[in-house]
Amino acid sequence: MDNTVRYGLVGAGMMGVEHINNLAVTPGAIVTALADPVERSLGWARKALGDRAGQATAFADSAALARSGLVDAVIVSSPNNTHRSVLEPLFDAGLPILCEKPLATTLEDARWIVDRAAGSPAPFWTAMEYRYMPPAAAFIDEVHGGRVGRLQMLSIREHRFPFLTKVGDWNRFSRNTGGTMVEKCCHFFDLMRLIVGSEAVRVYCSGAMDVNHLDERYGGEVPDIIDNSFTTVDFANGVRAMLDLSMFADGAENQEEITAVGDKARLDVLIPAGEIIYSPRVGFGGVKTPQRRVVDVDETALKAGTHHGSTFYEHQKFNAAVRGEGPVEVTAHDGLMAVAIGTAAEISAREHRVVEMRELGF
Repeated sequence: MDNTVRYGLVGAGMMGVEHINNLAVTPGAIVTALADPVERSLGWARKALGDRAGQATAFADSAALARSGLVDAVIVSSPNNTHRSVLEPLFDAGLPILCEKPLATTLEDARWIVDRAAGSPAPFWTAMEYRYMPPAAAFIDEVHGGRVGRLQMLSIREHRFPFLTKVGDWNRFSRNTGGTMVEKCCHFFDLMRLIVGSEAVRVYCSGAMDVNHLDERYGGEVPDIIDNSFTTVDFANGVRAMLDLSMFADGAENQEEITAVGDKARLDVLIPAGEIIYSPRVGFGGVKTPQRRVVDVDETALKAGTHHGSTFYEHQKFNAAVRGEGPVEVTAHDGLMAVAIGTAAEISAREHRVVEMRELGF
């Protein structure tokens, strides 16, 4: 392989287009193949490629793309419930793969992907973009560097807009997505594991669909996806974490707020403000001395997607792994564990009980 990495894209919808836009500003990257059964989606991809659209051959499915010999690496951004069938021929071809989150909609499929990835000669990377938002990455580095002392509490808030409309409205039903706590919140459960440095032992989630999608009907069916929840996760090392999700809080100044509290200090990061706030303990009546700084994000990275520049930085690292110049930072196992916590949260919310991770085999 020379300095050019030829990419294939399976799934040319909204996230597929974001990947195309980020590959356009990734040195040495070229999109040479597309696979999507929906012509409208292929049209979106070709529009995003612009003058480069003629370099990309369209295929009916991932198997045909894998057989083509036109790609050095593949990005999978097809609907969640298609990942296993899409990945099988790509694994058979021994291709490097970047697979969008969630890894799968079921633990059975996620475990199958982990097994296949372990036996593959090529890198497999689970796309967890939120790790790579520069303010979040800086926050994580500071927590791991001991700035808050011994971490004891972690909270994540995402207050945002409702689920967007996707092709065929596939994301309105848990059978296609794995449920909101898998589809949307796997990002946050991945962040929890990364920041805490331990595995979940029990999960309690209180959540429901209370505001969004109530008047929607698809083939006579009512959507069944959670639009707000509180989730508490106990980790094996004694740290407890909490996720506060609202998908009807469009007007919030910051979409994500993450707080780590240790025995010496509290640390916050606000996104998209990009502000990190360090608040050391001062004792009762002491003078509070918070320290604030803003983490800048490259303007090119910001313009290439909707995930606060993170997809760009993720691609630089995946590209290095494809070239053999860097490690895989987010493995299939990481993807499995995020799905596992999300699955536990879905069960907890629907059955109104605490779920022990050992019930799911972890």
